[in-house]
Amino acid sequence: MDNVIILSFVTLTIFVLMFALGLIHSFEKLTFLGNRPALLLRSLLAVIVLVPLVVGLLLRLFDLPPAVANGLAVLAAAPGAPLTTKRTEMAGGDPDYAASLQLTLALLAVLVTPLILAIFSFFELATERVTPFDVALQVGKVTFLPVIIGLLIQRFAPGIAERIAKPVKVIANVLFILLFLAVIVLLVVAPNLRAMLWLGWLPSAAIVIMVAAALAIGHLLSGPPQERRSVLAIANIARNVGLALFIAGLSDYGQQFIPTLLTYLILGALLAVPYSVWSKRQMT
Repeated sequence: MDNVIILSFVTLTIFVLMFALGLIHSFEKLTFLGNRPALLLRSLLAVIVLVPLVVGLLLRLFDLPPAVANGLAVLAAAPGAPLTTKRTEMAGGDPDYAASLQLTLALLAVLVTPLILAIFSFFELATERVTPFDVALQVGKVTFLPVIIGLLIQRFAPGIAERIAKPVKVIANVLFILLFLAVIVLLVVAPNLRAMLWLGWLPSAAIVIMVAAALAIGHLLSGPPQERRSVLAIANIARNVGLALFIAGLSDYGQQFIPTLLTYLILGALLAVPYSVWSKRQMT
């Protein structure tokens, strides 16, 4: 019952955040990267090429438990996290670039996720194969449906969109904060959860290296100004854990690498805080 409540709250939070995205940003802003091919190519190189390459090197260099190796491979194959825009906002990132990059990555995940998982099969991992349709269905429900609803309201009922945009954004921000606080409370009051998420020193070190490398790659590849550097840096570490959990749920073995997915989610968020604080200071 508790798991159902938590999952429902997460789903609601993501839906409202994506709805606010479609309600506030125009179609032109959401296609920001379409007119900037060089930035688009650098962004895709960082997120869907270099991060999986880092994970591949980690799998070669470290003797990681199979469940951890599978978890990192699935994360590498899952770009376009729904909370990317909100997290980049905390780092002072360019909102148009962030929104456009998030939706672009979510759209490309339909092809990229199955391809990257197929490449990682050479490591003899036990990740379940997924089809483009599987990914499209999951990404469509979580990301594109609420965004499209927001855009349609903007297009056909601009007066309503103008009246509700600010309240919806406030609600989205409140839900995001509550979700963040709920995770902290759970970690404090649930020793079993903490025990499940402790993967050991070597797996934890591998995750830290993955996050640090992703931050550095994103920061360097986007190029100035800092508003863009922070977007790509955060987007690079914000893997789509929801999609990764969906892939994990396709097989019985997938349950074994769920702790890796959740540990990455928490460590990635924590390690991003110093960067976000530093990034905002660079803009003041």
